[in-house]
Amino acid sequence: MSSVDRSKKRYLVIGINCLPELTGIGRYTGEMVNWFEDQNAHCTVVTTFPYYPYWKVQKPYRGKFYRKEKLKEGDLTLYRCPFYVPAHPTGLKRVIHEASFFLSAFFVIINLLFLPKHDEIICIAPPFHLGFLALLYRFFKGGKLTYHIQDLQIEAARDLEVLKPLWIFDIFFAMERFILNRADQVSTISEGMQKKVAAKTRNPVVLFPNWSDTRAFYPLPDRDQLKLLWNYQQEDKVVLYSGSIGEKQGLEVLLEIARELKGLEHIKLLICGTGPYKEKLKQRVAGMDLKNVLFLPLQENEVFNKFLNMADVHLVLQKADASDLVMPSKLTNILSAGALALVTANPGTTLHEVVTEHQMGVVIPPEDKEALKQAIVACCSGDYSQERRNARKYAEEFLDQDTILHRMFG
Repeated sequence: MSSVDRSKKRYLVIGINCLPELTGIGRYTGEMVNWFEDQNAHCTVVTTFPYYPYWKVQKPYRGKFYRKEKLKEGDLTLYRCPFYVPAHPTGLKRVIHEASFFLSAFFVIINLLFLPKHDEIICIAPPFHLGFLALLYRFFKGGKLTYHIQDLQIEAARDLEVLKPLWIFDIFFAMERFILNRADQVSTISEGMQKKVAAKTRNPVVLFPNWSDTRAFYPLPDRDQLKLLWNYQQEDKVVLYSGSIGEKQGLEVLLEIARELKGLEHIKLLICGTGPYKEKLKQRVAGMDLKNVLFLPLQENEVFNKFLNMADVHLVLQKADASDLVMPSKLTNILSAGALALVTANPGTTLHEVVTEHQMGVVIPPEDKEALKQAIVACCSGDYSQERRNARKYAEEFLDQDTILHRMFG
């Protein structure tokens, strides 16, 4: 067995998504474990091979079984576990997908019981049942367990009718309650989610919001000139949707709006990302002869700040039933770049309250096509420079990565 530097704090992170994924939960988990290493700590991660948001294992990881990676001169160790990735994720297929990772990760956790102890265990949910693996490790090895909830997965699956029959949710909630009541610390990413989680456990629930690297993402001058890099004209108004492209996102409404805005040739809709529904959307765009809609893949980190600054309007679209169950991860970098967010959220939700209170974007009701179309036109014609300044100010005060992670783990 190799020698262990006892002076370094040791973290164990269990989560289905991690680096090098650039979006969603994987982005935050990856940035967190890199931050641990920057703080002269040792971090072990039990995760999968990168697959999100493509729903396909990415090169060069395809065809692998278990794999162990050592990065950062050995201070960051990743155990990648085999798992099932459905090409078209339905409710049942997602259950199998997450269960397959739980099973393969179980054997890694057993192996870790014979290695040096970790001081802190951080379990990232969803999947919610990974908490049982964290509890198993703590039972034998000790350590402080933080159960961090990025997404109220069970409520979202129930309210969006992803799974049936309904009685199965009683079992899921009972399993989740078992984990919540036995963790040393429970955390989540928004005040609305914090209240919902607190109602399910006797443990206090800590606010651990998602963040942005405010030094990497910041406002740039001459934003219109940046459009030339993506083959737009400086006078074009670029309306950007960036993220996962699946049936549940309801992106068909954007195509209908694009058709109705054909006469406003300066307004261009850009859909950036990937997902199982992307090809169908592209076929629909071709069939509707929409010259004002363009698709791009996810952009690399090296150009992402310019990409954020280039867009005139950033769409942050939430379903009405999910408005306070998830906090969109894309919003943090949008705010940090001082960009204009057009958000759909119901009054009374955390997302609605924080955007309106700080006057750092435009908020409209979810799933209202006419309101969305009118808001897009307004955002492309009005002066929202104050909202942009407010967005950057909010990011500097509340979303700075170092500040948040030092407060949580420093």
